[in-house]
Amino acid sequence: MALRTPLYHRHLALGARMVEFGGYDMPLQYSGIREEHLAVRHRAGLFDISHMGEVRFGGADAEANVQQLVTNDISRLDAAQALYSVMCNDDGGIVDDVVVARGLDGKHIIVTVNAATRSKDVAWMRDRVFGDANITDLSDEIALLAVQGPRAIDIVAQLTDADLDRLAPFHITGAMIAGIDDSRVSVISRTGYTGEDGVEISIDAGRAERLWDALLEAGAALGMVPAGLGARDTLRLEAGLRLYGQDMDETVDPYSAGLGWTVKLDKGDFIGGDALRRIKEAGPARTTIGLRLEGRNIARHGHDVLADGRRIGSVLSGTFSFTLGSGIAIALVDREAITGRTSVDVDIRGNTAPAVIVPTKFYRRATT
Repeated sequence: MALRTPLYHRHLALGARMVEFGGYDMPLQYSGIREEHLAVRHRAGLFDISHMGEVRFGGADAEANVQQLVTNDISRLDAAQALYSVMCNDDGGIVDDVVVARGLDGKHIIVTVNAATRSKDVAWMRDRVFGDANITDLSDEIALLAVQGPRAIDIVAQLTDADLDRLAPFHITGAMIAGIDDSRVSVISRTGYTGEDGVEISIDAGRAERLWDALLEAGAALGMVPAGLGARDTLRLEAGLRLYGQDMDETVDPYSAGLGWTVKLDKGDFIGGDALRRIKEAGPARTTIGLRLEGRNIARHGHDVLADGRRIGSVLSGTFSFTLGSGIAIALVDREAITGRTSVDVDIRGNTAPAVIVPTKFYRRATT
C-alpha cells in the first residue's frame, strides 16, 4: 500500500486523479495537466511536494559530513542559504540529486532528497557518517508545499510578514505564515522545480491542511490553482530540470547528465571525486542534449535517437510543450556521434521523427 502525504484527503476533496509516485499516493492532476501547466506559467499553482525527504545533519562535524557526500561546495553557504548538488558513488555515478540548505542558526544542515530514493539515501548517509555528527530523517514530520508562478510571491506575501521581495533565490527565511503560530517548523525558501519564480514552504505535517487551505483562499483572486505531478513534470522539463531515476541514475555521471557545474573538484576530497576527475580529464563518452521535434511528434523515455540511421542513444524525458507548442525531449547520446550535427532522428514506435538539437533549457521566464 502506498504512503499518503498529510494532504491526501484535501486532494480527494478537490477531485484529484491519484497515482502512485515515489511510494506515495499523489495527485496527477485536478482540472487537467494543460490547464494547470499554463496557470503556473501565467498566474500560479499550488503543489503538494510533501513526498520529498528531509534529512537533518547536526553536530560539530555536520558540514564536513555533508561536504564529503555531495559534489558541490557547501562551505560557501552562509546561514539561511541553499544550493543544488548531486551525491555520487565511488565510480562517479549519481546516487541522487539534492538541495542542501544551511539552517537559520548556521549550524545544522538540511538535505532534501527525492521520495523514491529516501530510504536508500538515508542508509547511504548513515553508513558514511563520521566524527561528531548526527543524522535525523525528518521526512514524516514535515510537510512541504510549493507555490510557483509569476503571482506566487504576491499570494504568499498576504499570509506572512516576511519580506519575500527581498528573499533572494536559494535563500530561506523563518517566518510565521497564515497565522499558524504553534508550528515547530515554518520555513520559506525561494526555490522551485518549475522554471518560474516562487517559494517552497516547510511546516509541521499536522499543520499542512491549514496552510493548504489558507494558500488556496489567498490565491483564488489571483488565479492560482492546485497543480499535480503531471504539470510539475511538463514544467520542469521545459525548464531543463532533471528527474532522478529517469534522466540520471548511478550509471550516469554528472558531466554526462549536463550537471558538471555542480562538481567542485577543488573543494577537497569527497565521494566520487577521484572518478569525476578522471572523467573530466578524458571527457565523458556521453552527453545530454535537448531536442525539439517537428509537428505533433512526442518522444518518450526509451525511444532510440538515430544519426544517419544508426542508434546513438535514447530519450530520457519527453513531452509536448504547452508553452512552446511542440514536442521537446532530452536525450543521452554518444558525444562524438553528435559533433558538428544540428539535428538527429527519433524512432517513435517505428516511425522516424526529425529533431533539432537545442539547449536543454527550453524555456526561460522573463525577468524584470
